[in-house]
Amino acid sequence: MTSQPDVIAKPADWFQNGFHRFLHSYLRRNFHAIAIDRETRLSEQFAAASSDQAAPQDDESLPLIVYSNHASWWDPLLAHFINERLLAPRQFYAPIDAEALQQYKVFEKLGFFGVQADSKQGAVQFLKTTEALFQRSHSALWITPEGRFADPRDHSAELMPGLSHLCSKLDRGWVIPLAMEYVFWDERLPMVLFRFGEVVAIPDASDWDKPRWSQELTTRLRTSQQRLAELSMARSSDPFENLLRGKRGASGLYDVARRLKAFASGKSFQASHGDQFE
Repeated sequence: MTSQPDVIAKPADWFQNGFHRFLHSYLRRNFHAIAIDRETRLSEQFAAASSDQAAPQDDESLPLIVYSNHASWWDPLLAHFINERLLAPRQFYAPIDAEALQQYKVFEKLGFFGVQADSKQGAVQFLKTTEALFQRSHSALWITPEGRFADPRDHSAELMPGLSHLCSKLDRGWVIPLAMEYVFWDERLPMVLFRFGEVVAIPDASDWDKPRWSQELTTRLRTSQQRLAELSMARSSDPFENLLRGKRGASGLYDVARRLKAFASGKSFQASHGDQFE
């Protein structure tokens, strides 16, 4: 890809680190757990290309695209968290509707950039911006190509064509599907479950045209979603690795009463109602 002007300022480390500290606390208050299907943890070979210690010089600037289903308002925050926990030192970047960005201006300092939806000018600017980002080392672009909120079990929506167009122009890097669900099991608070799908290495897809890209991207995301749905319905934490331990128990007077009952009976107090992610 040809060089383009540096159109987005790289987030300041001090600001982004402060945001991550806030984000961890915020997520703990709102979720019981945030867990990945451990079978889909990125391979050592892929992780090496995302590591300051192990990355060869030529690999540091390789583009990385993570695309996911779009189930909730929480998606951008969870994407930022997952990127920090599993893809560091790659810098998070993500397109967001330009009008929505005006409501959340702080996102501009965290790697988000505005895109005019459903316009030719917006599509051109999106490609120009991503091309500039991919000239930087350690960049990760996160995209929700469904273009709308959709139930994670609803696989009917076609992915927006911008992603396949972008991928067809790349000559290096990786593209990774990410399936994500927000579920309730035994606890008061919900959990976030997610899994990566089959990685596309760009050199292996050098002869794919846009229709082939569209088919492959859709199939890999929907397959990962289907597998995650099966794991979610099984209601077992065994296949998952918990990345964040959130609040336990029901809180308030109910937990006070439970503590008193446990004390009176000489038993230890267990805040959780089940044994998931203990």
